[in-house]
Amino acid sequence: MVVMQELSSEWEQKTGNSINWLVLEENVLRQRVTTDISTNGGQFDIITIGSYEAPIWGKNNWLTPVDDLGSEYDYNDIFETVRKGLSVDGKLYALPFYAESSMTYYRKDLFEKAGITMPEQPTYNQIAEFAGKVHDPDNQVYGLCLRGKPGSGENIVPIMTSVNTHGGKWFDMDWKPQLDSGPWHKAVTLYVDLLNKYGPPGVTSNGYNETRALFASGKCGMWIDATVAAGYLFDPAESKVASSVGFTNAPIADVPNGAALQWAWALAIPNSSTKADIAKGFIAWATSKEYVRNVGEKKGWIAIPPGTRQSTYDLKEYQDAAPFANFVKTAILSADPTKPSVDPVPYMGITYASIPEYQSIGTEVGQQIAAAVAGQQTVDAALAAGQAFTLRTMEQSGYIKK
Repeated sequence: MVVMQELSSEWEQKTGNSINWLVLEENVLRQRVTTDISTNGGQFDIITIGSYEAPIWGKNNWLTPVDDLGSEYDYNDIFETVRKGLSVDGKLYALPFYAESSMTYYRKDLFEKAGITMPEQPTYNQIAEFAGKVHDPDNQVYGLCLRGKPGSGENIVPIMTSVNTHGGKWFDMDWKPQLDSGPWHKAVTLYVDLLNKYGPPGVTSNGYNETRALFASGKCGMWIDATVAAGYLFDPAESKVASSVGFTNAPIADVPNGAALQWAWALAIPNSSTKADIAKGFIAWATSKEYVRNVGEKKGWIAIPPGTRQSTYDLKEYQDAAPFANFVKTAILSADPTKPSVDPVPYMGITYASIPEYQSIGTEVGQQIAAAVAGQQTVDAALAAGQAFTLRTMEQSGYIKK
């Protein structure tokens, strides 16, 4: 997104239009955009949204469809799973800027020094063992870094992939919350224990950006997070550990389902915009095949936005620059948001549930678990509070009859 902002002057010069940018931290972004679009506020002509919001907001007629850009845009070049995640009833409501799944990053030099080898498919038990062996807080190296900042798009992301692969889920088929179940207890206890034993100080202040910076500065032995970070971590201009980064699959526990996320960040146009045609011109430019090549030529091939188009992976320059390219593509295409749990569930989404109420649920549960990480309450108390809040929300919203 930073690169897009830098290069947008090219589009402005070409078209004679100008862009007023508002850059916000993820939690604040979601709050501001959700409030504006649900009240028809009209503050924004283009918004950054994800796979969670696009189908819900499209169904509510809050977004302008963007499936009318013509054959030159080459919709078929966009991966079908990514397209479907941003569509409702076959109509596309947002254009994907980049897509991501999960992977495990680790420091090959630290692993070699400790005499350990990362397997192709690690388990959470192995991650815990490895974290203990590379943890060296006296030298400001922490065994495992994970998002700890509370939020539906922050700490809930690594928590839910762990819950899923431990056999858990958000809701059963009757929409009853499952936070008081065994898989949730196992996954959250593990998350809290790992961060308290092997995590960096002040972890509940660290979201995606802060944790990425910690790894890039050499302070993390491992990090389980989004595949999109690979381009940053392997870039010597951005990362002190670029030459020693290893990567493998996201860890699993009891079942493979939902161990790795699937997500796309996309650009959409609120129905309240009075400049929809101009906005379409910009988002078509910023998500096109030509834009990807432009980033590669101007900023380096390792920095191009990944995960959305087959043509990106056909670029020899990208394949030569990015050792992770095909791994990331496979991870994105193999993650299945229709089967996040080993059990049948009434929702879609791996790290989220595809209902409007999820945003407040995820935020509340994330806050309760962050309080457990900080030692302010037990895991049992955090999950009991999260279960009570979620149950109350589902009853008030009519999913469950009291």
